[in-house]
Amino acid sequence: MKIVICASEVVPFAKTGGLADVCGALPPVLEKLGHEVVIITPRYKSSNIHAPTPVVRIGENVRVCFIEHHHYFGREGLYGEAGGEYQDNLERFAFFCHESFKVLKEIKFSPDILHCHDWHTALIPILLKTNYQHDHFFKNTRSMLTIHNLAYQGVFPKQQYRKLGINGNLFHTQGLEFYDQVNILKGGIIFADVITTVSPQYAKEIQAIDLGCALDGVLRNRAQDIYGILNGLDYDVWNPKDDPFLDFSFEPFDVNEQKQNNKLALQAILGLPLKEKAPVFGFVGRLCLQKGLEIIKEAIDGIVDQEGQIVFTGVGDRKYHRMIDEATQRHPRHVGKHLKFDERIAHKIYAASDFFLMPSLYEPCGLGQMIALRYGSIPIVHKTGGLADTIHLYDPIHKTGNGFVFTEYTKESFIEAVQEALKVYQKKDQMEDLVEQALRYRFSWEKSAKEYVRIYQKCLL
Repeated sequence: MKIVICASEVVPFAKTGGLADVCGALPPVLEKLGHEVVIITPRYKSSNIHAPTPVVRIGENVRVCFIEHHHYFGREGLYGEAGGEYQDNLERFAFFCHESFKVLKEIKFSPDILHCHDWHTALIPILLKTNYQHDHFFKNTRSMLTIHNLAYQGVFPKQQYRKLGINGNLFHTQGLEFYDQVNILKGGIIFADVITTVSPQYAKEIQAIDLGCALDGVLRNRAQDIYGILNGLDYDVWNPKDDPFLDFSFEPFDVNEQKQNNKLALQAILGLPLKEKAPVFGFVGRLCLQKGLEIIKEAIDGIVDQEGQIVFTGVGDRKYHRMIDEATQRHPRHVGKHLKFDERIAHKIYAASDFFLMPSLYEPCGLGQMIALRYGSIPIVHKTGGLADTIHLYDPIHKTGNGFVFTEYTKESFIEAVQEALKVYQKKDQMEDLVEQALRYRFSWEKSAKEYVRIYQKCLL
């Protein structure tokens, strides 16, 4: 098949989150499976490329075509800066979507599948069935829209609708109208041939009121065309055996010894007392409500009372920066922080932590829990989305499961899960068994890519 991946961010060129990881990892694997793949993405000011031409290659032969526009993409941020989102984001990404069709014609690549990601590219399935419905070049082209996080929908004032450049009026309730505003993702959901999410559980959850973000009805109308495909993890990047960011690399046979060494190294960096026997709880992620900071706050004192340490890295909402600052002032010997985006520290936390805190309110897929397992750090998670698909409650009797899971989203349930984790930590044989279990798990991109291919083929029938 000829497949085009359209995305607003792609590793290694631009990244703010998991979307970029997916769009950088999936294409080379699709190519290895025998398909011809082209990536289309904006060329931002921060894109790490110095090629004079707007086309580079990744993997063996995946072409990456960059859409260039100095005014739209020659800025410091991808979607906004410290003051908030850019006011002209609708225009920026509408331009990107229109240009994607032109680029494909220029490089003479008539695709079978246009695989679009999130609201920034959701205009593409709409244009395919309006502006390009009679264009012979795209006669056999079908579209897939992958939703990485339904909370971000591309909602704009209705006055901006005309800037989308759609042939015909789709500003009505069966189109892009959404409470008297424009909703680009809604339009993409209606017009895409097939819709996917980044985990099977999240595909179900977004069709219900609680996590449907007011689009649950639109999604239920497309229920037969919605599939959940779990993201994979790049095990070459996340490999404790040769991770350049670790002070002590390790393999499964020496994980316990080297975890202690990595723990001491991290404690030194973050100014915590060097205690190799202290249970360390790690947090790596955005500091926001979704990631469970409100209930982590409630568990801090309990962890400290049991001589545990908590280490945080990430950036986000000011209130959570303040929350962590206050916790470190209250418990300087037990709470460590590095509140910046720093890949080096993130890797060190995965390797040094005994437990990984990921009590997300909702989680479309999540990579943190997969990385934690790879580094022998045991996840403590809320049973939602991709966390429910990947982390299963540890049973010390039958030696099954790979983490600690709580079902009710309450501080009490979370604290109970933390206490269960601490009980296991006190029993050395159980803890070692659990770490051994964790290290066996694999979430390969090849498996995910084969699932995407299966859905692409369905699209083309």
